[in-house]
Amino acid sequence: MKNELGKPPEKSGNGDGARGRSVTRRGFVLRAVLVAALAALTAFGVGFAWFTVRVLSERPPSIYETDAIVVLTGGARRIDEALLLLAEGAGERLLISGVNPSTTPESIRKTTGGDSQLFECCVDFGYEALDTYGNAVETRKWIEEHGYRRVLVVTSAYHLPRGLFELRHIDPETVFVGYPVPLGEGAGPWYDNLRYVKVLGSEYLKFLGAHVRAVTGLRVLRPAKQET
Repeated sequence: MKNELGKPPEKSGNGDGARGRSVTRRGFVLRAVLVAALAALTAFGVGFAWFTVRVLSERPPSIYETDAIVVLTGGARRIDEALLLLAEGAGERLLISGVNPSTTPESIRKTTGGDSQLFECCVDFGYEALDTYGNAVETRKWIEEHGYRRVLVVTSAYHLPRGLFELRHIDPETVFVGYPVPLGEGAGPWYDNLRYVKVLGSEYLKFLGAHVRAVTGLRVLRPAKQET
């Protein structure tokens, strides 16, 4: 069919244009998603590198000047180090937070070889904490009971950033001083030990989770049967 000038009618370009715009939009969205994913992955990697450096560079304070000591259970050597600090006078009392309900004070004393008189006079045991958040809740109650202002926190080096964050977030009025227990002894660097890499990776995710919970207030991230 021809028009009045004898030329065939031109086909409309609306359909092709719409399809072109749709493809362009999809391409833009795909690129935006890829950029966002790359940015998130980069941020995660940089954050993990910062976290690892922080953990590996942690050192005990040269001067304690603390009123009391709290040790967060869950890793080897933590209680031994805390008892040694108590005997040296780094604090007047020690709280062992997060003790398994089936574990008795006497069994801990025998396992650590601690002095019975020191245990009787100056060591308290907390059985309520289920995790690090629970440690903070339990420690705050203990601090309030005794009126302490500066507390030395003993835990594994990899756990110290999250432990201090939880404590300072739930009890900002108390001064918490970190005392890191070394990650462990090894012949090679930490990144050659798969177990250490897994520990650091897992702890970094928990560290991020603690910050997310603190910012959002999501109670779903809190353990059951623990109240602030």
